[in-house]
Amino acid sequence: MGKNSEHPTQDTIAVLGAGTWGSTLAELLARHGHSVRLWDFDPKVIEALQATRVPGKLPNLHLPQSIALRTDIGAATQAATAIVFVVPSVGMRATAESLRRESPDGARRLYVVCTKGIEKGTLLTMSQVLLDVLGEAIRARLSVLSGPSHAEEVSRQAPTTVTVAADDPETARHVQALFFDPTFRVYRHDDILGVEIGAAVKNVIAIAAGVCDGLGMGDNAKAALITRGLAEIMRLGRAIGARDQTLAGLSGMGDLIVTAISRHSRNRNFGELLAHGLTPHQAAETIGMVVEGVPTARAVHELATRYKVDMPISEEVFALLYEGKPVARAVQDLLEREPKAEVY
Repeated sequence: MGKNSEHPTQDTIAVLGAGTWGSTLAELLARHGHSVRLWDFDPKVIEALQATRVPGKLPNLHLPQSIALRTDIGAATQAATAIVFVVPSVGMRATAESLRRESPDGARRLYVVCTKGIEKGTLLTMSQVLLDVLGEAIRARLSVLSGPSHAEEVSRQAPTTVTVAADDPETARHVQALFFDPTFRVYRHDDILGVEIGAAVKNVIAIAAGVCDGLGMGDNAKAALITRGLAEIMRLGRAIGARDQTLAGLSGMGDLIVTAISRHSRNRNFGELLAHGLTPHQAAETIGMVVEGVPTARAVHELATRYKVDMPISEEVFALLYEGKPVARAVQDLLEREPKAEVY
């Protein structure tokens, strides 16, 4: 295990989702001395990894032979002491249902949610989806790991800092110890809802930031968009019970900054493609990976309507994606909004 560990014994960890982030976390955990199994719902993804041990989007990351690659979720999670969820948000419920069916004995497991998003229809966060499927009995062992952490940088051990949130302090300490090392620092938190709302909604604001870049609007405009985007995240979070302090931290402001400015950000890149004239479908195909801000934009629109929260940037992103609104008109409507006091 890594340095500063409070849990020196080896854990058996199932990582569910073998995309860039899942593969990166699997390698990190294996490097810490844990027994790691990496699963994906798509057999072709596992077959490709078995052939090369190198994820297609991370050419510098090599998965060691100690990581067992699995296409059967029951085999991947059997006797696992921790399960790490890194599947796309649209697949979280199906993955949880498969887990309940194929590997039902979760009495002493830790559950670590690394997926960022809000479920369509139910408007549940990803940890809430797990609770809905697996039951309240897992709550004390449930946690969320999030923060400014692009796989492209974590996979090459660039310094990164994230947050793990859990209701139970011991669960937070255990998960912190599993992942912590000098280049992947993990802070503890107890506001799961705040961490998840920040992680999800920032993807919508990042799409708007990409539009800003694609139109060449400059640094002043982008700084304002990120700042006012944070205000929207905080207003929504406050309305549904998250803490302002959480959303001003790593999983809120920190994750928003990196997702809105980084060349690694799928959501930012997606927005830039929209500004260049591509349709949402064309932009998604060009990115070639899941762009979580797209389904989240609809969920945020529904939450803002339900809780009567003013979210003008998020609403314009929703209009771009789901109402066919032209980019130029969306930008004009934002710029022509009535002057008002700066409030959060």
